[in-house]
Amino acid sequence: MSIRRLLWSSLIVVVLLAACGRTVEPGAGMGTRPTDTVVVSATVAAGVETRLTNVKALRRLIVLYTNDEHGWMEATEKSGGAAGLVSLWREQEGYTQDEPFLILSGGDMWTGPAISSWFDGQSMAEVMNAMGYDAAAVGNHEFDFGLDGLRERAAQSTFPFLSANIRDKGTRGFPDIVRDGTILPYTVEEVNGVRVGLIGLTTVQTPQTTMPDNVAGFDFIPYQQALEEVVPQARADGAELLIVVGHICAGEMRTLAPAAAELGIAAIGGGHCHERMSDVVDGVALIISGAYLEAYARVEILFDPAKDAVVGVEPSTHMNQGGTPDAEVAAVVARWRARADDALSQAIGYVEKGIGQRSDAMLNMVTDAWLEAYPAADVALTNRGGFRQAIPAGEITLATLVGVLPFNNVLVDVELSGAQLIENVRCCQPAVGGMTTVGGYKLADGTPIDPEATYHVLVNDFMYAGGDDFRFKEYDPHAYNTAIDWRQPVIDWIASLNTSPQHPLDAYLDTAPR
Repeated sequence: MSIRRLLWSSLIVVVLLAACGRTVEPGAGMGTRPTDTVVVSATVAAGVETRLTNVKALRRLIVLYTNDEHGWMEATEKSGGAAGLVSLWREQEGYTQDEPFLILSGGDMWTGPAISSWFDGQSMAEVMNAMGYDAAAVGNHEFDFGLDGLRERAAQSTFPFLSANIRDKGTRGFPDIVRDGTILPYTVEEVNGVRVGLIGLTTVQTPQTTMPDNVAGFDFIPYQQALEEVVPQARADGAELLIVVGHICAGEMRTLAPAAAELGIAAIGGGHCHERMSDVVDGVALIISGAYLEAYARVEILFDPAKDAVVGVEPSTHMNQGGTPDAEVAAVVARWRARADDALSQAIGYVEKGIGQRSDAMLNMVTDAWLEAYPAADVALTNRGGFRQAIPAGEITLATLVGVLPFNNVLVDVELSGAQLIENVRCCQPAVGGMTTVGGYKLADGTPIDPEATYHVLVNDFMYAGGDDFRFKEYDPHAYNTAIDWRQPVIDWIASLNTSPQHPLDAYLDTAPR
């Protein structure tokens, strides 16, 4: 039952109880029904009036929340996409810009399929403007296109980007990207007569989960410390009700909830781990929508201005299915689809059965293609998290490969000892080419890897810089940057095979685990 219905039901009970005090007209005998006039005692009537007045004084706010959109603006089998979601908000939630709604994102907005990644997120920013977002947390992947790319998207977006826990490594204060207004620690918005403070949090894992060089000058301090510093500032700026917009995982949210309750925070939105969550811990609503616009989360909040307090929260999650596409948003998506097709529609091959996102066939294909393009290397390694979608059955286009490998990475030739190579494979479980770990650490020809020997190892520059906890830069600080785009060898290899429905790529795939 919604908070609104619960309150209404309570009022009905009050009125019915009051009605039980009606009187029977004098002289009415057996079989004579009481008068239709209801007489309510002055005390009960005053109580009902007081409750009605109190309920009318409450302020109702509804937060509609998504996270980890990753550029998935188009409809899929699982999702109505951006246009379908806006329609659901209108049809199911009664959303209009004049009503008491906040549209929020938990971050990681852009990096994903080619329609977004190829344009460094510009297309998704425009779509989210059209959807009416009010604020977004800064996720780790907001740094994927560099600080200049982040500044460009912030300037383009009609809503603020929020992170309260980003600090300058040198001064320990807020860095330039905060001082210049690209990122704000918090913002205060008035909704239904209530001044709402929205405070951002960015995952502390950011240095390991985006290009490390892009955030080398930043520290991401603990979430509770950031809130304890920033909440008083938001209060001083007039915030009456506080909501955290965070790119943090469910377990971190549960751990943070008691401290958030002490600080008077009504709700925490999350992200990063692609979970779905709606819960209340210590009176704080916790929500995560999942990912890829396949669902949305919702929190209904009741605020009592007289008490300056939240008196009710009700979180829930809902699938993005069944909405009639919103015409305005659909038009923006269609325009970007046309631009992506113009740039990336060239067919390079054909696969009959499709290739799973992180299947052995996919991992082996990519690392083997690297070695074919750069035969000076002995081994190729790549992090499994870099593979962001599958290759569906049918025609393979340039856009398909951009969706599979959406990040702007290049290949680096690193010199490692056999012991260092084995250490990095053992610690971080990358995809491997030119070697196997099945039955021991061996090169592709079966030769055991010599711990004392030197090997040339191809990795992507995210890994080289320390992403996902790899240590390549530590072992070879002067590695050779080949400047080879990590997608290009894969594109070239597939195109060289001249595959077709009669001659599919499937026959060339190595599906054996390594």
